[in-house]
Amino acid sequence: MLLIGSPRSDAAVVAVAAVALSLTHLFAGRLGVSGRVPRSRWLSIAGGVSVAYVFVHLLPDVGEAAATLAEHRYLTAFAEHHGYLIALFGFATFYGLEQLARRSNADPNEPVPASVGIFWIHVTSFAAYNAIIGYLLWDRELGSLLLFSVAMALHFVVTDDGLRTHHGMTYHRRGRWLLAAAVIGGAVAGFALENVDLLIAVFVPFLAGGVILNVIKEELPADRDSRFWAFALGAAGYATLLLFV
Repeated sequence: MLLIGSPRSDAAVVAVAAVALSLTHLFAGRLGVSGRVPRSRWLSIAGGVSVAYVFVHLLPDVGEAAATLAEHRYLTAFAEHHGYLIALFGFATFYGLEQLARRSNADPNEPVPASVGIFWIHVTSFAAYNAIIGYLLWDRELGSLLLFSVAMALHFVVTDDGLRTHHGMTYHRRGRWLLAAAVIGGAVAGFALENVDLLIAVFVPFLAGGVILNVIKEELPADRDSRFWAFALGAAGYATLLLFV
């Protein structure tokens, strides 16, 4: 867990990180990178950074998550696979949400806002996702907390772009505020429920699967005209930083 001094100083550092992540959602729309074709190289770099964090730091923890889950007697079957199954569930969940949002548009090639019902399903799911990220702020030492926060802030820029594409002004007026509040709520829950290893064992692999899907779905479609070299630069650069810091 976070080891930087007194509980009060721990809470202060996590609070700063949570507020910074929340502000990312509130101001991402002002960066001028959303909705561009060809896709902004900065979004591709941000996607590369967040994926690098998953592969270098989160996926190695999936095995540890499986061991933690196996300690609970009702989860003994296929114990060695538990963490990976949760990661798969995170990947599949956000793939399903993406398909739901795309099919609700009149034309999948045009950024037409989805229906109100789909909007709330989509945004509520991402709010839960953000709350998980806020909770996991407590599971990092200071150096890793900074690297985790930077990776997730850049990831928020990527997810914000996708949600704006699907939901337009509805997301701008309501959705971004809910996602910003969810990060704070998750951090508060982490303060209240600190050291709950079972929650961390579930949240880490779920987040890993979700991040991979939410980045790749923005980079792969041909109509986005994404920047491979920008993505590769972000991934390689951040992976190098993670390995040596």
